[in-house]
Amino acid sequence: MSGVKIERQGRLAVLRLDKARGNAIDEPLVEALIGAVATLASDPGVRGILLASAHPKLFCPGLDLVALEEYDRPSMERFMGSFAMAVWALYGLPKPVVAAVSGAAVAGGCILALTADHRVLKRGAPIGLNEVKLGVPLPWSVTCLLRATVHPTALARIALLGRNFTDEEAVAAGLADEVAEPAGFESSCLARLEEYAEKDKAAIASTKAWLREGVLDGMMAHEAERQAGFLDGWFSPETRERIRATVELLRSKV
Repeated sequence: MSGVKIERQGRLAVLRLDKARGNAIDEPLVEALIGAVATLASDPGVRGILLASAHPKLFCPGLDLVALEEYDRPSMERFMGSFAMAVWALYGLPKPVVAAVSGAAVAGGCILALTADHRVLKRGAPIGLNEVKLGVPLPWSVTCLLRATVHPTALARIALLGRNFTDEEAVAAGLADEVAEPAGFESSCLARLEEYAEKDKAAIASTKAWLREGVLDGMMAHEAERQAGFLDGWFSPETRERIRATVELLRSKV
């Protein structure tokens, strides 16, 4: 699977993002995520899943602008449809998921983390949604995910100001559930996941499904009809210029 690895640790599995450009999200990564989630969901030996990164200082920086810059509107529409399916698959997993946010998790990286049942943020790592700064609205499914996950008083700061949060401020906003120190970070995350995995798996699966059913239904019911608003923003002249400038900066660092 391109950009994704599954590592088994007894009854736990690590779904590890492992892609060039710091796990920036492109079509192969999205397709790999969808496939990996299906594999983990159907494996009766997996009782809990850790969503983690192979990069010690970066969880995921969001969409791979270098790969997506040249997409025309139909291609971008296809990609965003696939990305929505990956979000649905992760959010709807019938097994407990802990996100080990070991480094920066912004934009799409924050979205992936928000699909988890529990988010452990490494001290000092920023997390947030910066889409508004690029000039695009949040995709419909992401707004549903955000409303269901973060504290209502933090919505404007997260979604409309595009702020990044760290440490206890991220916990207070609802973007993270706890902060862990860098030393032994992933071990701490696995220990937290084990707390979930030791519970009755049928009880966990049913309760999680009932908790998320309405949100997931709302995502799926309206994602396609709301996608035009995202694409209008993505292809506006101002946003295209921001994307080009960002891509030039990224390429200059290679």
